[in-house]
Amino acid sequence: MKAATYFLTLLTVVFAIIAIQLSIANAGIYAKSPVTAKAAVPQTQPATEPATQPTASVRIENFAFQPKELDVAVGTTVTWQNADDVPHTATSKDDPQTFDSGPLDTDDKFSFTFSKPGTYAYYCKVHPHMTGVVVVK
Repeated sequence: MKAATYFLTLLTVVFAIIAIQLSIANAGIYAKSPVTAKAAVPQTQPATEPATQPTASVRIENFAFQPKELDVAVGTTVTWQNADDVPHTATSKDDPQTFDSGPLDTDDKFSFTFSKPGTYAYYCKVHPHMTGVVVVK
């Protein structure tokens, strides 16, 4: 029984080290100065738009987008907020990309206004298994 306990402990430590190394490697991909990162994010809302514009929210929590699918009207501004302790992105799967938040740290937000109808699939560049969809009608 002791051998099994030691083996499980060793296995847990190995997996933890691998997870940490992957997180560090992925974080290095997004290592940008704050000025560069902000300059790369497109303007999402011109100053001339009315303040009564429809809005919707997506929360990034527990390595998932919540809600996973969001139905909105044309002209709606969707805001993603990272509630996890690790960086995430909200990145369009379209080619060319319709939007890309860049890395969002804990409590960071990113907004994008959807001006055309369509189905917009997106994912997290850091954790590609995280996916979501915005359906604009």
